[in-house]
Amino acid sequence: MKCSHIIIIAATLILAGSQLTSAQNFTTIKANPITSVKDQHKSGTCWDFATLGFVESEILRQSGKTYDLCEMFVANKDYMDCATHHVRMHGFSQFNEGGSADDVFEVIKKYGICPEEAMPAPGSLVGDSLANSVEFMKELIPLVKYYGTGINHIMPADTLLVSYWVRTEKDWKEKVQETIDRYIGKCPEFFTYEGKTYTPKTFAASLGIDWNNYISLTSFTHHPFYENFVIESLHKWRMRPSYNLPIDRLMSILDAAIMKGYCVAWGGDVSGHLVKRDGNYYIEGEFNQETGIAELPAGTFVTQELRQQQWDNWTFTYDHVMLIYGIAKDKAGNKYYMVKNSWGTQYGRNGIWYMSEDYIKLNTTYLFLCKDA
Repeated sequence: MKCSHIIIIAATLILAGSQLTSAQNFTTIKANPITSVKDQHKSGTCWDFATLGFVESEILRQSGKTYDLCEMFVANKDYMDCATHHVRMHGFSQFNEGGSADDVFEVIKKYGICPEEAMPAPGSLVGDSLANSVEFMKELIPLVKYYGTGINHIMPADTLLVSYWVRTEKDWKEKVQETIDRYIGKCPEFFTYEGKTYTPKTFAASLGIDWNNYISLTSFTHHPFYENFVIESLHKWRMRPSYNLPIDRLMSILDAAIMKGYCVAWGGDVSGHLVKRDGNYYIEGEFNQETGIAELPAGTFVTQELRQQQWDNWTFTYDHVMLIYGIAKDKAGNKYYMVKNSWGTQYGRNGIWYMSEDYIKLNTTYLFLCKDA
């Protein structure tokens, strides 16, 4: 996704003249248990880190047990599934490192999951012990597109070669899988954890989660409310639907879930915020990395219509996934959501962000949560 860690770090982070809140104290209203902040590093796997963090929080809520689940297990399986889909679609589908919360749950239901310690990352290929997709995607994306279209995307544009034989090449999956394994590690078939031997599927079953008891909620007017539809995003290639609700109803569900002790996986836009100037709205800024605060300029009034306008003109997109786990208020009584990010503890407030109610209201693409919430 475009909000990979490396891109975020390189962005202009603090706007001169913006009306962003300075570093201030917050009073916690409700904070649900979460596991430690992780670092997606130089990869576009926010969807993976955030959703597994959500799963870890769900396990904490239900059993009190703490797990560190393996993000690269999910990425390995998801990239292979996405590559297979891309080839079956003859190249007419998206293939990159982005994804959504749905992907994580579909992978776990199909393949299982393992703890972090059961799948060591190779690391040595890029000299980095953390997730690093820079060289990985430079090799994987052209390879998958080659098998999907028969066009060698590695060659210069004026020497593209159509290779019809590639459509019947029997070992293309093995070549793609070998590339994935080489960079992010090979998924274990068996492993021992706390004295017991598991397969990924038996380990997933042991976690006590009903993987079918979760739902994606959204809010747009180009589809009827109170019906399911697939959000039109390149990262929604699995075509899993979301249930469409008015934005005020969506926000009330978010609040109720948090107050009842549930965490919520949040997919949305962190690429900027709105400023109204000369009667028109403009996007400015990023998250404030120093204060750990994300908010809209003073005076911005978020409506269902404004959300739709920004979605339709591509100002509001889907580019990041995080975990909402709490509610706080500032000194003026304004509501903020407490959010666990996956950029490590060196950003925000030790990896935690405070996102204003209006920021969430404007920039939410979907919420992913337990149906019981």
